[in-house]
Parts: sequence; structure tokens; C-alpha cells
Amino acid sequence: MEIAIIVGLVIAFIAWRMMPTKGIQTISTDQLKGIVNDKDKIFVDVRTPAEYKGRNIRQFKNIPLGSDFSKLPKDKEIIVICQSGMRSNQACKQLKKLGYDNVTNVRGGMSAWRG
Repeated sequence: MEIAIIVGLVIAFIAWRMMPTKGIQTISTDQLKGIVNDKDKIFVDVRTPAEYKGRNIRQFKNIPLGSDFSKLPKDKEIIVICQSGMRSNQACKQLKKLGYDNVTNVRGGMSAWRG
């Protein structure tokens, strides 16, 4: 009985963490393919430099999570990616707190990217 409660809580926590945050848009990697060459958007990869070096999308600039995002322009949409979508969601939350309005998280991250 106790194990079932613990498992239920873990599943609920994971589901809660995956829910989109208010004010943060999400797109799929298929949707990303259609906009990846848009010069009016800023593309940010928040993975570690080693992860980025191993595999990346060339339009994305590597700015690891924990870096200073305040230098990014506030007048353009910022598309954020990581390996799975969790760190990029955290980065999107940080950007919102810094006053960025147009922030988009790539759902599934590089794990879902087939480009």
C-alpha cells in the first residue's frame, strides 16, 4: 500500500514537472524544423559545452543553464533547447523572471530532434 502511494506521488511529480509553465510556449521538434532558419528568432542551447560539442543544431548558440541570459535581446522570440526539455524549461522560467515575454521551449529537446 505504501509503495503504491510513493509511486503515485513520483508519477504526479514528474507529470507536474513536464507541464508547461504559464507564459512559456512549447513547440515540438517537427515545428522547430519549420522555423530553425528564421533570422528574427534567437536560438539558445542550454546544455553543457561538452554536450553541445557532441551534437548540436548549428543555428543554436550554446549558453549553458546558469549563465547570464540578460544579454539576449528582449525584442525577439527566444527558442530554448536542451537534451530532454527539462533544463530548457528551467531556462525559460529564468528568462520570464528577467522580463522576456516571447520565450519558447523545445519539447523533448535534442533527444527528440531528427535533423
